[in-house]
Amino acid sequence: MTVARFLFVVPPLVGHVNPAVGVAAELAARGHVIAWAGVPELVHRLAGPDAEVFPCAVPEAGPGGTVQRPPDLRGPAALKFLWADFLVPLAEAMAPGVLAAVERFRPDVLVVDQQAVAGALVAERLGLPWATSATTSAEFTGALEGMPLVDAWISGLLTELRSRLGDPAGSGDPRFSPHLILAFTTLELTGPIAGPAGPIRFVGPALTARPTEPSFPWEWLDPERALVLVTLGTANTDAGVEFLTVCQEALRERSESLQAVIVDPGGVLDGVRGSGPRGLRDGGLRIAGPALAPDILVSPAIPQLHLLKRAAAVVCHAGHNTVCEALWYGVPLVVAPIRDDQPVVAAQVVAAGAGVRVRFGRTRVDRLGQALDSVLTDPAHRAGARRVGASFRAAGGAARAASHLEELTDRRSAL
Repeated sequence: MTVARFLFVVPPLVGHVNPAVGVAAELAARGHVIAWAGVPELVHRLAGPDAEVFPCAVPEAGPGGTVQRPPDLRGPAALKFLWADFLVPLAEAMAPGVLAAVERFRPDVLVVDQQAVAGALVAERLGLPWATSATTSAEFTGALEGMPLVDAWISGLLTELRSRLGDPAGSGDPRFSPHLILAFTTLELTGPIAGPAGPIRFVGPALTARPTEPSFPWEWLDPERALVLVTLGTANTDAGVEFLTVCQEALRERSESLQAVIVDPGGVLDGVRGSGPRGLRDGGLRIAGPALAPDILVSPAIPQLHLLKRAAAVVCHAGHNTVCEALWYGVPLVVAPIRDDQPVVAAQVVAAGAGVRVRFGRTRVDRLGQALDSVLTDPAHRAGARRVGASFRAAGGAARAASHLEELTDRRSAL
């Protein structure tokens, strides 16, 4: 086996770094040399303190490196904001750091997150092979077919970026490598795909042990009650207070049979009835409800994979990582998409029979409760979740992704 050097180029987004961490760890275990281009603090937190990270500048962002958008922005307007106000500035900010990383590290292959297009454009400019790390499948399924003007506008932005950062003579879409696209999902979840140019390899989620995880009071869990996990990810806390409050009330109505963990990184439930001063507090955790029989625990961060092993259902925003991690463990979902790729992923969950969709902005306590009852009591939802989870495990995850990357380096070496 030829030892190769892989440079992972990642944006400042937890859900986009986590899948790459598993692949990088697998490659390192096989003897390859790994480095990162991104935000050192985030990469070190997720990949471990010993990871070699070449720093890249990023646009000014909010907590957790997230783009700050008006909470009520939805649909095409949210997508245009994401590209014009975050992804394009991100590419321009990261490009000098990526170029410096390539010059110093001398990688054989770049592994570039789909939203860190600076990596693809720098690789194109220097004539280096690169693979796409696709942490969402939305763009494989014709998500923009109903928005041709938005699609054309994004293409125009990418053309302008190429003229500044890449090879002006290039013509491919920098979101899709012509060499290799690693899709961290399977067709059992996505359904038929529109198929971008370039070879897509469906490898399923690349789950791996996470070097640093928050503590959790495991003794709080009641084995006699089903556990429900509620999370809106790390990038949606600005929009979440009303929805999380509805979840809290629906769950409290079912406290005889359920316990719940609500992830609240922005502290939006502070002051909400039942989770404020009369709750028990310990290290940032807020146990809401009667002190002798707590039913809801609110925490800014959780060891998500470990909790999913015990969960009976997940309520979430249909973020791709959260959905795939839940389905890996055969856990059915209530999905309430907010924006970006989330409506597409939510539709995939429903089509796969693995959950129920509700409206994020207009869901009442009774409707959320009905959806939750459905995924907890209808065995078809759990069967659908387990079916998708089985396809994930069969796809090979990080090990299969690493093998595809090795094959890419072998092909390039043979030229």
